Amino acid sequence: MKWLFAVVLSALFLIPVTSQAQVGIYVNPVAIRVSNSQADSGPFAFLGEGTKSRTFWGVNMGGYYDRYHGKSVDVGFDLRDTVVSANNARLNNFLVGVRVVAKNLSPSWRPYVQVSGGVGTSRAPHTSISVSRATYGVFAGADYRLARHIDLKVAEIGYGSLTTMSSAAIGNTTASYPSSHLLQITAGLVWRFR
Repeated sequence: MKWLFAVVLSALFLIPVTSQAQVGIYVNPVAIRVSNSQADSGPFAFLGEGTKSRTFWGVNMGGYYDRYHGKSVDVGFDLRDTVVSANNARLNNFLVGVRVVAKNLSPSWRPYVQVSGGVGTSRAPHTSISVSRATYGVFAGADYRLARHIDLKVAEIGYGSLTTMSSAAIGNTTASYPSSHLLQITAGLVWRFR
């Protein structure tokens, strides 16, 4: 998974950049609230036995490439890898998405929305087995220009869904377990190149 992230991020910077294109790189702290409608039990319970929700902490790293520039919006794509953990469980979300930035509201503020899809890998607390499944996320945030090449990601809030590791996914093929809801928030610095 990490080699794929490195290859795609490298390709992002090998694409010819015109004078209007904008590239940004970020490595920010992130908190993700993972919740389920039912508690799982057994050795493969991702959130812990009998637990319906837990907050995971980690890092959100990635980059964006705003390619199309209209009068009021910029459109591009975002590539990110989010790695978080809690209670000895780990979650890794690799997402690629379309990003739309409003640019005429203020010269310093750049609010944006994006829709992403990718692969999420989860590992329960008491096992070395991991499960990878399709995932999606919808994000909204705002960057504030601090300097020529530095923005402050004031806040980004996201919502997504992923079928995480569960006792049903590993041990019992007849049982079903609902997808986890992922509510995330992040903030930090963005290094921007034009």
